[in-house]
Amino acid sequence: LLFNPRHIERTRAFYARHGSKTIVIARFVPIIRTFAPVVAGVGQMEYHRFLFYNVAGGVGWVTSMTWAGYLLGRVIPNIGDYVHIVVVVVIVLSVIPIGVEILRERRRRSV
Repeated sequence: LLFNPRHIERTRAFYARHGSKTIVIARFVPIIRTFAPVVAGVGQMEYHRFLFYNVAGGVGWVTSMTWAGYLLGRVIPNIGDYVHIVVVVVIVLSVIPIGVEILRERRRRSV
């Protein structure tokens, strides 16, 4: 087998409980965004449910990034000179949810 049956069952249970928010949040997190749909498929998330939350996450991401770009462009003169700083900030902000989830999981396991 390509996948461990125990892991597949855990994935199914996870997506049954947290699949909706996982798909939406994944749209905002680089790298996770790439793998969440595959894992949702392995976890047998219902297609219509996946589609709805994937579109909702995509619309949220596009809207938030468009507004962020617009507002930053208005507030920061010559923002093009600072793009590298903005990229670093975006990367850091993208990693924070992963760190928070790792800490939550560790805390859950230690209890």
